[in-house]
Amino acid sequence: MVLIAAALAACGIFTVVAIRHFDQKPAALSVRVTGIPAAVSTPLANLMALSPVPNKPAPNFTLTDQNGHTMSLAFFKGHAVVLEFMDPHCVDICPIVSQEFVDASHDLGATAPRVVFLAVNVNIRYSSVSAVQTYSREHRLDTIPTWHFFTGASRILQSVWRSYGVAVEVPHPNADIVHTSIVYFIDSEGRERFIAVPSDNHTEAGTAFLPPNQLVAWGQGIAIVARQLLK
Repeated sequence: MVLIAAALAACGIFTVVAIRHFDQKPAALSVRVTGIPAAVSTPLANLMALSPVPNKPAPNFTLTDQNGHTMSLAFFKGHAVVLEFMDPHCVDICPIVSQEFVDASHDLGATAPRVVFLAVNVNIRYSSVSAVQTYSREHRLDTIPTWHFFTGASRILQSVWRSYGVAVEVPHPNADIVHTSIVYFIDSEGRERFIAVPSDNHTEAGTAFLPPNQLVAWGQGIAIVARQLLK
């Protein structure tokens, strides 16, 4: 099911952001968005829907990660940060993005310790530390040494969502969470530099997937962009 895309007003530009269940069919585009790092090919930039954003400080937040450690985004200054918003109960696009993060961490090689991978919980029904810890283990995110899946009180999470332009909806009490899926790339000075829009496809039975070549490309793309933030 394709849902209406949301405009990310917080970026200060009109950027179309995919909502979960958005099926993106990679197009044979040759158009290149101005400001994309030269190291990112045009086909890869199009696959990732990669866009530069105004160079401004990323909204700070203080939350608790999957290991029970409370820390702020500012704590990671000096590192490149790759930030997503995930549902620890998701069986759709979040596991796909998780695999892309794991692949990206491997692709970074010796640079990996300088890149931090973060997620903020979008599911207040599963907001416990154990929920984000279980998800991290199930999807091998805990194999990333710099991985942190943050959660916290409902009012604090909602404030973080708003500050990053993330829409979260619960159609009815027993329904899956529907949320904006977006990757923020934050440089070592704590400033927003790029966003990317994850996507997935679905089988006729409704199972989410991404072709293996696209999964690999996404991991490589995340690693390439993250390295640019350290220069």
